[in-house]
Amino acid sequence: MLYSVTHTTKYDYDAPVSYCHNIAVLKPRRSLGQELLEYKMSIAPEADEVSERVDFFGNFITRFSIQKEHKQLKVTTKSKLRREYEQYKTEFRSDRCTKVSLEQAKENLLKTDLEILDAKQFVLDSIFINKTGEAVEKYARESFKPNRSVFEAAEELMQRIYTDFKFVSGFTSVSTPIDVVMQERKGVCQDFAQIAIACIRAIGLPARYISGYIETLPPPGQEKLIGADASHAWFSIFIPGFGWVDFDPTNNQIPGDQHLVVGWGRDYYDVPPLKGVVYGSGKSRLSVEVDIARVV
Repeated sequence: MLYSVTHTTKYDYDAPVSYCHNIAVLKPRRSLGQELLEYKMSIAPEADEVSERVDFFGNFITRFSIQKEHKQLKVTTKSKLRREYEQYKTEFRSDRCTKVSLEQAKENLLKTDLEILDAKQFVLDSIFINKTGEAVEKYARESFKPNRSVFEAAEELMQRIYTDFKFVSGFTSVSTPIDVVMQERKGVCQDFAQIAIACIRAIGLPARYISGYIETLPPPGQEKLIGADASHAWFSIFIPGFGWVDFDPTNNQIPGDQHLVVGWGRDYYDVPPLKGVVYGSGKSRLSVEVDIARVV
């Protein structure tokens, strides 16, 4: 499957901004079943400085600064991706994946091969997922029971979050604590991903945050609206002896070809689409549009 993705972020400022410095995680990375074929970023007004690097997790990071007065910042990226992930989903139901129990997984984490060492960093606390209360571990233990398959427990955790939590846009922000989301049982996709990650880490297994896009299909007979697709987030759990398996608690499904990966990290803090600082006064208005189209 080939996809064309256009992502537009626009900030309108009430008062002129004299300087801004930004960090963007918008260039899709190579991942299992995914290849980046083309990519272009456009910045208006034109940036005075632009640089790109690969971060610790292997994500593409773009830094840019604008050193002239402006009242609007517009960042547009265009990507072309080949996505062939569905073929790997059958392996998730294999004995190699589904027969690993919680006890076996923890025992395998004691090994010192490079894959295990890399995964173990995702057990640790991170900026947005730290010092979670007893409610998180209690919620996790309902699924992650002794001698149970880690895959089955993670799949059930995904299903429970989908059922127990309501999708309410605007209720949370990037800084809303996990415990608040846990108590209120509502939020958006990034909150649901981070709740799942907090649960998995609470029982001692590695989990990481995936930032990307999901293709949304219109009702039969209707045309898809430009900008109807959106940035998305889900989680991935590491099953020692098998590898990483992704789950999407917002939609209660194991991601497939329609889930396009941009980057991953410990939580949202590691892979925000765009963040920065500005020198100016007044408020700003943010608007984001994402369009995903299949390429024939």
